[in-house]
Amino acid sequence: MAPSPTTNKPSLEKREDNYSDHRESHSPGSIERPTSNINLILANPLAGISHQQLMTDGENFAKQHGLGHLTEEFKKGALIAQDPLAFENLPLLTEEDKGILRREQSHKWDQPMTLYWVVVMCSLAAAVQGMDETVINGAQLFFAPQFGVDPTAGGANGSRNQWLLGVVNSAPYLCCAILGCWLTDPLNSLFGRRGTIFISATISFLTCFWQGVTNSWPHLFIARFTLGIGIGPKSTTVPVYAAECSPAPIRGALVMMWQMWTAFGIMMGFVMDLAFLKVPDPKSGNIKGLNWRLMLGSAGVPAIVVMAQVYFCPESPRWLMARGRYDKAFKSLERLRKHRLQAVRDLYYIHVLLEAERTLTRGRNRYAELFTVPRNRRAAVAAFIVMFMQQFCGVNVIAYYSTNVFVQASFSQTQAFLGSFGFGLINFLFALPAVYTIDTFGRRNLLLTTFPFMSICLLMTGFAFWIPDTSQARLAIVALGIYLFTIFYSPGEGPVPFTYSAEAFPLYIRDIGMAFATATCWGFNFIVSITFPRLLGAFKPQGAFGWYAAWNIIGWCLILLFVPETKALSLEELDQVFSVPTRRHASYQLELLPYNIKRYIFRKKGGTEPPPLYEHEGARPVEEKGSTAA
Repeated sequence: MAPSPTTNKPSLEKREDNYSDHRESHSPGSIERPTSNINLILANPLAGISHQQLMTDGENFAKQHGLGHLTEEFKKGALIAQDPLAFENLPLLTEEDKGILRREQSHKWDQPMTLYWVVVMCSLAAAVQGMDETVINGAQLFFAPQFGVDPTAGGANGSRNQWLLGVVNSAPYLCCAILGCWLTDPLNSLFGRRGTIFISATISFLTCFWQGVTNSWPHLFIARFTLGIGIGPKSTTVPVYAAECSPAPIRGALVMMWQMWTAFGIMMGFVMDLAFLKVPDPKSGNIKGLNWRLMLGSAGVPAIVVMAQVYFCPESPRWLMARGRYDKAFKSLERLRKHRLQAVRDLYYIHVLLEAERTLTRGRNRYAELFTVPRNRRAAVAAFIVMFMQQFCGVNVIAYYSTNVFVQASFSQTQAFLGSFGFGLINFLFALPAVYTIDTFGRRNLLLTTFPFMSICLLMTGFAFWIPDTSQARLAIVALGIYLFTIFYSPGEGPVPFTYSAEAFPLYIRDIGMAFATATCWGFNFIVSITFPRLLGAFKPQGAFGWYAAWNIIGWCLILLFVPETKALSLEELDQVFSVPTRRHASYQLELLPYNIKRYIFRKKGGTEPPPLYEHEGARPVEEKGSTAA
């Protein structure tokens, strides 16, 4: 790796010394919050450095990394990077320079076509995942009886088949949880972001084709298990790649595209099921079940487009710089930014941030600190809850088994497929408002508002199966319950978990925390997928949907007690939020609950609101001296 400029190290080392002194100065029984100091430094490694020193650092950086022809630009870039919004008072900048920076803030979406090309590629990669998840929904109506795992068979065979169908459907998510997600780091280290996306898309394409030519349920299980090696690294890498390529003013919106276009892919999976529903087998008789084979194979088509497109996109500048390839990183940023001044500023800031991370995390066991540092552990618990509830809220039993459910509700086969398509369409359309509401209404508020309604909708769906199957009301209420559930899910528990998990963890441990959260998501996805056919057989639809309705109430309680709000908070404010002991946070929320019920449900004024819990809300954090509460 290329040497880093020595001019930046003294200031970073001095700040590290202060961090160490802070830890040693704590008396026994006081609260240690070393993570806060790391985050404050990582929030802005350039804070407190003089302008003259910044210009010298920028010039030396350019010379040491083969960019000596841009020394003047890097002087400006270093100055701007210290405070990107305070450029108006920098005498070194020309009016043209200031005009470029003003336009960046006033016209956030005025970006080069290369950046939008990256957005399209990442959106297609998300759509691949959505299709991988839902084409199985319709295909199982045909391959299950063909392979002898029909869940509607009577007696002991019915119970056995229900478990086997669950095993086949859940195979990719088992692979993601135990292997796929954990391959992300080595694949990224060896092949980069683009290489990992290409490899995972290639595996997705090949395994989709493989699923279409299987001849038994064990063969299909192996093909779908291998599909998880494509889904796991892709689902972790693509959001990271999008974040590392995006400029700060629109980074959140572009990263949110992952969840939105996954919803689009879920819808397209149902479209493919519907499109191939009536495809007959060839008259030659050599192929049986051509329709379901085409359904499963169709998910590989957008994967081919991703494979063809990804190497036309630039590599992540941060990944290149972490490996000392500064010249290539600069070329990449030049393609991703509208003007060279922006590329220079971002390149220099990424560099000092990487240097700060190396300095401050040297010799630390980050895997252990995910759970041993209370601040990190609280973030991990909150991320675990929202990821767990994304599966146990019941949405994926609809995504994977809605066609089966509609058939049991006495829909015709065509009606069942159309009903599933309606679920996918609503899921996509109601995910669109989340781009706005997630940053205005807030993550926690969205979850607390929508979970009770999701529970009611699942109860409505389940109880509708007590209506005689000869009545049209049964069809209408089952469909209405599923669609209303989706309307409440899509702007809440749909986009929140990935967004929340990506921001809750401190910077120095974020990659590990996100891998933990993603593995949690896929692990419980596997459990839901494998158990629902048997749950449906044993409890009938009424009990199965009632089971997940109850989990939505449990999820609401867990979110109330253990999931703090993270909307629009800086790193320092997030440290304040996650430094409050869990016991104190939970008791505060229980104290606040009657006031909120009176004010927001019964619309009554008056009453005394408990004082704010955090410093950034206007009060000192309520912490007990010596507390080590989890």
